[in-house]
Amino acid sequence: MKLLAKPIGLLLGVLGGVIATSLFDRLWSAVTGEDDSPEPTDLEANWTKVVLAAVLQGALFAGVRAVLERAGAKGLDKASTH
Repeated sequence: MKLLAKPIGLLLGVLGGVIATSLFDRLWSAVTGEDDSPEPTDLEANWTKVVLAAVLQGALFAGVRAVLERAGAKGLDKASTH
């Protein structure tokens, strides 16, 4: 099972990035009515939106990562005990 931990972890990392990006895009659009979040280098975007987008995106990525890593660890543990 330990041999599978790294590839599964990598797969979960990629999957987590895809899920978090999709969640962020949907949430940003629902909250702001805008399709795209501002980039930090966009000088026309105001500070509030830039920082809010970064904080929201970071929280979603961390949350999704925690959920997937926890589920992966529990799954590997369960598989190794049976």
